[in-house]
Amino acid sequence: MTNEEIKEFITSILPSATYDETGEWLNINIEAAQWRRLAQWIRNAPFDMDYLFCLTCIDWKAHLTMVYHLTSTSHRHTIVVKAKVDRGDAQIETVSDIWRTAEFHEREVAELFGVNFINHPDLRKLILTDDFEGYPLRKDFEDPVNMIRL
Repeated sequence: MTNEEIKEFITSILPSATYDETGEWLNINIEAAQWRRLAQWIRNAPFDMDYLFCLTCIDWKAHLTMVYHLTSTSHRHTIVVKAKVDRGDAQIETVSDIWRTAEFHEREVAELFGVNFINHPDLRKLILTDDFEGYPLRKDFEDPVNMIRL
């Protein structure tokens, strides 16, 4: 399946999506509220994005961006979905029930960036202690012990 066919399919279900093809993979930009619906469609779509191999967050100071790398193991194509998240109310719907690999990735992003994954089954911490305050990968994080300032 070509990038054009993927774009046509996604545009048919989500007309507000925008695309960037300047990198190695097709990048699809959406709003956070649209993510869950799109995730369900692309998981079961004809191009079968059955493997989420990377999930991370980017802090742009003004907002956060969730970045999902997905591939089809049968068709061998890859896409990247980017969802803009409000920094003050950082939340997005979980996809851990769609792609099991998202469960730990979402826990890590929740812990280090402060994104709340709505309906996630288990958002307990992976790395930091329970009493740790703040989100160390956000650009406004200040560590008084190590004097880190981004």
